Amino acid sequence: MAGMTWTIASEPYDSPAAAALWRAYYTEVSDRWYLLHEGRRTDPAELEREIAAGAGADLAPPGGRLLVGRYDGTPGGSAGVRLLDPDTAELTRVFVLPELRGRGGAPLLVAAAEEAARALGARRIVLDTRTDLVEARALYARLGYTETGPHNTDPYAEHWFRKELGPARAVN
Repeated sequence: MAGMTWTIASEPYDSPAAAALWRAYYTEVSDRWYLLHEGRRTDPAELEREIAAGAGADLAPPGGRLLVGRYDGTPGGSAGVRLLDPDTAELTRVFVLPELRGRGGAPLLVAAAEEAARALGARRIVLDTRTDLVEARALYARLGYTETGPHNTDPYAEHWFRKELGPARAVN
């Protein structure tokens, strides 16, 4: 695997790569929830409805960005940001395909999302996640996010995090 690297770039939320990653992300988090709480996978019809309903238009400019990470040129992960107010961006859809986990993609995607949030004018970034997504909670803590009180009323959110963003880094 020597020489394989991640590249991250902004991409339309409805590009083929973004749509495939959204499907993989939603399928995994939905199945995890249903397996934990009801002992079954997501009903296929429900899955299709929710994927269509959460297409991601809020991750389009001017108020949002969707970033796609490619590992050795192949789409392998995503992260999105959207402005909640002029100073606050929300981090969402942080996902790396299971077969590419452990190769450094998630921290790179989060860092790129933080830069995108700064470029949108945000001074802080917030996110929510669930208790069963222990890998996500550990990642955010490692990357300097602090657990806080709720910033939304999402029925599936159980943990909320926040990070103050410094000024945008100079691009060389």
